[in-house]
Amino acid sequence: MKLLLDANLSWRLISLLSPKFGHVEHVDRCGLPVPASDIAIWNWAEDNNAMIVTNDEDYYHFSVQKGFPPKVILLRTGNQSTENIKSLLIRHHEQITALHESTQYGLLEIV
Repeated sequence: MKLLLDANLSWRLISLLSPKFGHVEHVDRCGLPVPASDIAIWNWAEDNNAMIVTNDEDYYHFSVQKGFPPKVILLRTGNQSTENIKSLLIRHHEQITALHESTQYGLLEIV
């Protein structure tokens, strides 16, 4: 499984989440221009078989309009500390894995 963290999440999550999720990248460190446009991030995730982790609702709209891949993990938690985001994603590891393996679903909303 590969996760791509959107710019609205800390790059520090890479080392915090990698032990649990495997390959984790941040949009600011994957070769995209900084700042990268939402569509550039979407296309990179699709080309690199990554799931986008974000709290940006634009990706919800992309998911509805374009379908998947890429799959989207939408955090509907408001601004949270890096530690809280880490704990939230680890707590939902089972649902994230199910999304990754699903052929029917392309979006997971976490509240």
